[in-house]
Amino acid sequence: MTAVETESWRGRVKDDADDDLPIDESVPRRREARALLGSLLRPYRWTVAVLALVVVVENAARLAVPLLVQRGIDRGIPPIVAGGPAHELMVIVGVLCAVVVVQAISRMFFLRRSGRIGQKVLLELRRRVFRHFQRLDVAFHDRYTSGRVVSRSTNDVEAIQDMLETGFDSLITAVLTLFGTAVLLVALDWRLGLMCLAAFPILVALVWWFRNESAKTYRLVRESAALVIVQFVETMTGIKAVQAYRREPRNQEIFSDIADGYRAINEKTFKLLAVFMPGVKLVGNITTGVVLLYGGYRVLHGQMTVGTLAAFLLYLRMFFEPMQEISQFFNTFQSASSALEKLAGVLAERPGIADPRRPVKLANVKGDIEFRDVTFAYAPGRTVLPGLELRVPAGQTVALVGTTGAGKTTIAKLIARFYDPTSGAVTLDGVDLRDLSQSELRRHIVMVTQENFMFEGTVADNIRFGRPDATDAQVRAAATAVGADRFIDALPDGYDTDVAKRGGRLSAGQRQLVAFARAFLADPAVLILDEATSSLDVPSERMVQRALETVLADRTALVIAHRLSTVQIADRVLVLEHGRIVEDGPPAELIGRDGHYAKLHRAWVDSLA
Repeated sequence: MTAVETESWRGRVKDDADDDLPIDESVPRRREARALLGSLLRPYRWTVAVLALVVVVENAARLAVPLLVQRGIDRGIPPIVAGGPAHELMVIVGVLCAVVVVQAISRMFFLRRSGRIGQKVLLELRRRVFRHFQRLDVAFHDRYTSGRVVSRSTNDVEAIQDMLETGFDSLITAVLTLFGTAVLLVALDWRLGLMCLAAFPILVALVWWFRNESAKTYRLVRESAALVIVQFVETMTGIKAVQAYRREPRNQEIFSDIADGYRAINEKTFKLLAVFMPGVKLVGNITTGVVLLYGGYRVLHGQMTVGTLAAFLLYLRMFFEPMQEISQFFNTFQSASSALEKLAGVLAERPGIADPRRPVKLANVKGDIEFRDVTFAYAPGRTVLPGLELRVPAGQTVALVGTTGAGKTTIAKLIARFYDPTSGAVTLDGVDLRDLSQSELRRHIVMVTQENFMFEGTVADNIRFGRPDATDAQVRAAATAVGADRFIDALPDGYDTDVAKRGGRLSAGQRQLVAFARAFLADPAVLILDEATSSLDVPSERMVQRALETVLADRTALVIAHRLSTVQIADRVLVLEHGRIVEDGPPAELIGRDGHYAKLHRAWVDSLA
């Protein structure tokens, strides 16, 4: 694979994986991210306030320890050295123990409650993302790959989980400790305190530099992680094609290139840490050495007590520790904020197919379908249906035939409302489909495609997919209606047989029969079969055709098929070319006209000879 090919593929997948907004739109995206986080935390705002108070108590107890050490050294030990009682030292030690216990209890309470809230927030976030991905229309999923979906629902949620579990706790503790120790350092000895605070601008400059650099780096980390997931999911999803065409070396080369980029950007994050963290320690150690030298001098000259110097050194250590915690928080925060922006962007996507504010309720649905001057284009300049006029009376079975790209599947998708017309209207019993709720529409219109997707579970589970409350008898009746009962009864566990991943335990024809049974059990007023018999062998196809004659009775049906044997059950045939109906009539009548359908029929008959 050439370098140009690799870079071209890498650029294509990067465009697909990186759904960030342009720079000038980054502020609205951040606002959306903050609004999302706020909405997730809003139900727990009072608990969060209590936890903030607990953190204050915990840090106050922590900050009290060096003061108690100072008091113990300066007031508790001298009486004992002079041969006096140890009463004051024992009191100080008792208070110190009480303070430590308060700190431990506060910490335990905080971790338990914050952990519980964090998991509830993540649960709600996962539910929202999953629910929203299901609500988004087919057009969105056509352009938003499965790799990106996986990255949003796993990688990005985990990044937010890290921030909720450790990030906010570290930041609050660090800020309280930083400002608390700064005040206490100046209060203990203003000269030494100001000397220590002189190092603060250096620390601020380090933090500022690290924050800016890590913000850019961690965004690239998230993008690179998405690239890895997209390539991995795409390869594993199409593993049969990969192996059939001996694609493994090229895919390995592509994946290695992407993974190497992921490694390189992660190495950059470690380089940033390698500068920042040792830099903070260096400033802290130098300051500690200066304080020890100058403080020791003042102790020798009676200008400071030993206890004060000891407490000062303890506070000084506490003063520099938060800087490392803040750096760790920036690592977590930058990763989580990037993930939160991506999730907020997904949740901000509005479904192209939305429910109306006041949906129309249908009663006694007959199944009359009509296209009223319908124009449709998948993209500007790519018109598929140029002003289609069509009416399918209730109960009629209509077959759509024509060359590839004639618009047959587009008509089916518009009836199923996977897409809306660019102009014009598609109606059910005279009601515009856009005036119906999604649940109402799906109850009356069902589409069976050649993909015949099977979900993990039993055969019975897959048949009752559209009607979870269906009884075992109803499931068996649906299977019998389409002729699937024979092969199901022959399976090891019958209807309780696990179909395995994507129905891998069933043949293509068997999966199609299960998909038929699923649609028939849903009992729609309108049934659409889009190349639904393409995976069946001749005996299975004949069996399904016999079943269709019974099942499609008194039901509106649209049958899209290249196999004209399936078309023979239709009451009416529509021949399409470039989105226009060029022939319309019963199959027998069209055969006698010597038009497009007659030619297709003769070619089909010759192929059987």
